Amino acid sequence: MKKMKYIFLGTTFLISFCCALYVATLVFPNNPFSGTKPQNTLSDKVQDGDIIFQTSESKQCEAVKIATNSKFSHCGIIFFINDRKFVFEAVQPVKITLLDEWIKHGKENKYVVKRLKNAEKILTANTLQKMKDYGQQFNGKEYDAYFEWTDNRIYCSELVWKIYKTGAGIELCPLQELKDFNLKDERVQKILKERYGNDIPLTEKVVSPSNLADSNLLKTVIDTY
Repeated sequence: MKKMKYIFLGTTFLISFCCALYVATLVFPNNPFSGTKPQNTLSDKVQDGDIIFQTSESKQCEAVKIATNSKFSHCGIIFFINDRKFVFEAVQPVKITLLDEWIKHGKENKYVVKRLKNAEKILTANTLQKMKDYGQQFNGKEYDAYFEWTDNRIYCSELVWKIYKTGAGIELCPLQELKDFNLKDERVQKILKERYGNDIPLTEKVVSPSNLADSNLLKTVIDTY
């Protein structure tokens, strides 16, 4: 009889423990008893100062892809601000956007993140702060739909290039002239006609997202394409 009592108590304890474990798993999905671990997202791999690229969907972005023979039409620079991850980007107007929101704006939420080689040595806290301080002057400025090499208005890849040049003393890639791109496609010609009429500034200095993406100073750290 005493043996049956112990068996009954043991069975009751086991059932109670299993029930408690099941509830804990529901309430605390990362409970150590559940056997699951927190999953790192891709965005957890980014670092302050990384450059992020995506494909945007618009007539201008389509023309940019064609003219530069690239899948990329937009880019920005990742900045950590108050322990949060943002993308500083030149849209209308120039602004900072939460990284997760920025990713959603791209085609199929796909993106590529590139990082300066030896970034841990070059992009010190002091250098990153200089980059952010320099970039602050552009915050809120008009997007430059005419791709002029001035600071009055600014476009996405120009913003990234100038922040690295002035803030970190690094030219990520050589500048090109507008005439160096593929301007023969009729979709590109249409955009040029709308912007410039018959006076296309073929010798204007420009830098495209693809120029930055192809820089031999950068390495790919995330590619979701």
